[in-house]
Amino acid sequence: MNCAREITENLYWVGADDRRIALFENIYPVPKGVSYNSYLLLDEKTVLLDTVDRNASEQFLENVDAVLGDRKLDYLIVTHMEPDHCATMQEVIVHHPEVKIVCNAKTVTMIKQFFDFDIDKRAVLVKEGDTFESGTHTFHFVMAPMVHWPEVMIAYESTKGILFSADAFGAFGAIDGNLFADEVNYESDWMDETRRYYTNIVGKYGMQVQAVLKKAAGLDIRMICPLHGLIWRKDLNMILDKYQKWSTYTPEENSVMIAYASIYGHTEQAADVLAAELSKNGVKNIAVYDVSATDPSYIISDAFRYSHVVFASVTYNNGIFPKMETLLHEFVAHNLQNRTIALIQNGTWAPTAAKQMMEILSGLKKNTMMEQQVTLKSAMKAEQHEEIQNLAKAIAQSLA
Repeated sequence: MNCAREITENLYWVGADDRRIALFENIYPVPKGVSYNSYLLLDEKTVLLDTVDRNASEQFLENVDAVLGDRKLDYLIVTHMEPDHCATMQEVIVHHPEVKIVCNAKTVTMIKQFFDFDIDKRAVLVKEGDTFESGTHTFHFVMAPMVHWPEVMIAYESTKGILFSADAFGAFGAIDGNLFADEVNYESDWMDETRRYYTNIVGKYGMQVQAVLKKAAGLDIRMICPLHGLIWRKDLNMILDKYQKWSTYTPEENSVMIAYASIYGHTEQAADVLAAELSKNGVKNIAVYDVSATDPSYIISDAFRYSHVVFASVTYNNGIFPKMETLLHEFVAHNLQNRTIALIQNGTWAPTAAKQMMEILSGLKKNTMMEQQVTLKSAMKAEQHEEIQNLAKAIAQSLA
């Protein structure tokens, strides 16, 4: 049975959910699953916008067939060539051999890399500023390179003011019946997974996201239809404001996130003492993570949220504890900026973690490294407790 949903008159959601998936892109945990959104417009010509991941192909094809009825599919608009949105393109062509594919030149190159069908005879090439009419609806194309692949483009349908935003404005999480963001408690139930999706998938490309936001500012957007997550038809400023903050690396929370790596609990104790001292100094909403217990994607997400970050690591084999080292490289890869960073290290005979953490973090831009560093030698002593108290005071003062 089909699960297609009408969004507006003649526009349908024909995507699918995947709740069995454990890792998105085989790296990011998705305990609530993920949705693959695809949209089908019934106009004088029928237009499908993107397809879905191969794991969701059966439900997707049922949805498309149910909405089309006895009509043929005239056009497929491809906004993004990542396989979670294009893997079933071949099946669409088998089911609808007459279909034309609306795409840009970079997309054509990728289609040839992924598939063997003759794209040249099907392609309707578009570029920045081009339009495409399906009858009573007009699509305008905005190129969005590196948000987050080089071929990405956004399709704006001007008749209804709908932005088909590719991977922008998406979120982790399957759609549980409610298709629209205004039908759920978005701030409490969806925003964390929206932030985690943005920071880990798109976070590196803040400058490119800014360029797209500036283009979008000139459009009369009344609805946003992303390729993952819920559709926005109300309160668009909520998500647009978040994207403005995230893409400019502006903290949402003037507070502290502590990430620690500990073997026998001594470095963990230092992190807990610091959190307690920060609280005594009036700091609220502190977050503390064990890097061995929490996937890096969650820690990266909160780093985009918080203004101050503390890394506390034990020295391991004369280096950084491996889980912490991985996390630090992830920070650099995701281009985090405009943060204040402090370091705590531990080592029984040769504490060297701080120096090596600093070397990795030197790859980040526009961050402030605090001069205060705390060094433990095995377990906390009274003098280290005092150093942590002083560090907490310094952090609290920098928050003011």
